[in-house]
Amino acid sequence: VQLQASGGGLVQAGGSLRLSCVSSGRTFSDYILGWFRQAPGKEREFVAAVSAGGMNTVYADSVKGRFTVSGDNYQNTGYLQMNSLKTGDTAVYYCAAKRIGGYYLPSTYNYWGQGTLVTVSS
Repeated sequence: VQLQASGGGLVQAGGSLRLSCVSSGRTFSDYILGWFRQAPGKEREFVAAVSAGGMNTVYADSVKGRFTVSGDNYQNTGYLQMNSLKTGDTAVYYCAAKRIGGYYLPSTYNYWGQGTLVTVSS
């Protein structure tokens, strides 16, 4: 499985962006899709994840109520809709996938996209 993340860019605080994650091969009906981010000088952190098939979603407290994660069961694209963006959301965002297990630890994901930069200006 190869993943390609896109959709990052420069946006003002309060604005919105939608990140996409395209998978070559299997669809997200078979894989857990996770989103992580890494700001300069900081460790990679969990943002959100959706279970295989899309029944369950989980979010970091810092993005809950502002971000929405989804996976298209019939195609090979997952999304992270980001609203009410804050300067603290500035980071490189990565999508990742795996077949089973928990959502939160990046080390447990098998497949990673290359990252897309999100910059939120004040």
